[in-house]
Amino acid sequence: MSVTELPQATTAGLYTEIQQFYAQQMHLLDDGRVEEWAHTFTTDGVFAANAQPVPAVGREAITAAAAAATAAYAEAGVQRRHWLGMVSVEGVDGDVVTARCYALVIETARGGRPEIKASTLCVDRVVRVGGSWQIQDRQITRDDLI
Repeated sequence: MSVTELPQATTAGLYTEIQQFYAQQMHLLDDGRVEEWAHTFTTDGVFAANAQPVPAVGREAITAAAAAATAAYAEAGVQRRHWLGMVSVEGVDGDVVTARCYALVIETARGGRPEIKASTLCVDRVVRVGGSWQIQDRQITRDDLI
């Protein structure tokens, strides 16, 4: 596949759906709506990151990890934002999509200036469940750890 050629099954509508899914998902997390955010993962979903010793497996574990991080940021007076870009839908097989994007994690301490805390590659297997998109497997690679 050439750089400019999308997989044949990728349509503008599907691409827009995936981008909208990512935007809504990150808004939930950054707004501290952890339970709702965790429900954007399948019940057996995986959240793995090279910055963590073991992946969070299952929605319950994903919820607990996100809740702990969100509480720590709130206690420290830090607003965290995720900026996703360069979204690429690289594989489509029915209701299963492989998507890649770059994610910047921006932190702003109360009264402070925003700082980019991490630059990452995010590779997801996104599945349609009951008409909605959910992450079945997310692999996060922080650039400073490779």
